[in-house]
Amino acid sequence: MRLHFDRHELAGSLGDMGTLLPLALGLILINGLDATAVFVTCGLFYVLSGLYFRITVPVQPMKMISAYAIVSALEPLQISAAGLWMSAILIVLALLGGINWIRQLVPQPTVRGVQLTTGVLLFNQGLRFILGETKFQQLQHSAEPFLSVSAIGPLPIGIILGVGAIIVIFLLLSNRRTPAALVVVGLGAIAGLCLGGWRLFNDFHVGIHLPRFLPYGIPDASIWILGLTTLALPQLPMTLGNAIIAQADLTRSYFGEAEARRSSPKALALSMGLANLVTGLLGGMPLCHGAGGLAAHYRFGARSAGSNLMIGGVLLALGLLLGDRAVAVFGLLPLSVLGALLCFAGAQLALMILDVNRRTDLFVVIAMLAVSLVTNLAVGFAVGLIVTYFFKFTKVEI
Repeated sequence: MRLHFDRHELAGSLGDMGTLLPLALGLILINGLDATAVFVTCGLFYVLSGLYFRITVPVQPMKMISAYAIVSALEPLQISAAGLWMSAILIVLALLGGINWIRQLVPQPTVRGVQLTTGVLLFNQGLRFILGETKFQQLQHSAEPFLSVSAIGPLPIGIILGVGAIIVIFLLLSNRRTPAALVVVGLGAIAGLCLGGWRLFNDFHVGIHLPRFLPYGIPDASIWILGLTTLALPQLPMTLGNAIIAQADLTRSYFGEAEARRSSPKALALSMGLANLVTGLLGGMPLCHGAGGLAAHYRFGARSAGSNLMIGGVLLALGLLLGDRAVAVFGLLPLSVLGALLCFAGAQLALMILDVNRRTDLFVVIAMLAVSLVTNLAVGFAVGLIVTYFFKFTKVEI
């Protein structure tokens, strides 16, 4: 196994924080998830994924479940039930061969459509963080809820920090000696500390904190039904399309067949299934892999499992030693800075469509993007499949 622990792996390990941290903080602050369980299970998933897959592997919240839970202020037990449903579905699909059948069913243009759509959505979300327009920021009634400074003159502080971060990333993006993500995260943390983030460290102490088994109790029938119909089933197409099929394809593109052989659709599904079994029982957030996260890690320098061990170790240590006060550490990073990282991760993923040459394939990709922007990725994924097979069986050309 190749393990590197250098500044590039460290920078790459931070590349996907723009997806992970806002949703994790929202689920903790708004929905009441246990911070210890969130950070410990996330860190553990990072470490174990790296050790098994032997390359850099992303760990992300399940976005549709997380976003809906935050907007609807769902109870922690409802979120845990959704995670357990996803665990059961993914494990069954993996063990019974359903994942391989689905992979064979999904044509390459549809995979590229998922990657383009996810990339554009990530880019858009990054801009929204910079402008202070995400649901999390609106619920907090502040573009930068952890800072005491909201503006400098007529300009919101988020725009100043976000644009500054984008400029730094552009200047350092191809610099192998000074990794862009490492500099941006470091400067962002310093800015957060100077602009009021130090207030988060009041009543700060170090101890030993462990997740509890079934901390929110056992779901009753109504919670199981809600978790399946409202959260798990809408999440499933996105997980299948983005976190399994698109990630397996992207891994082969980045690392080649030899190093990507462990990252099969079956292995990715089983990995997420087992992870969500643990997070559901310990009260963490539903977790997945994802092509967008892989693009982020890779673009900012991660190539080996060393990046997983570094970021996983940090999350584990903060969760175990600080418990709910770990929020204070992550709160130092302005959301606008995380948004800048998210923009570049989205752009990297969207550029995967550069190998699409046929006009009909390009039409599928664009149609999926258009449909997803007005509905969601699950609907866009379904439309992509239908249009692709329409072209295949009718021999229609554009």
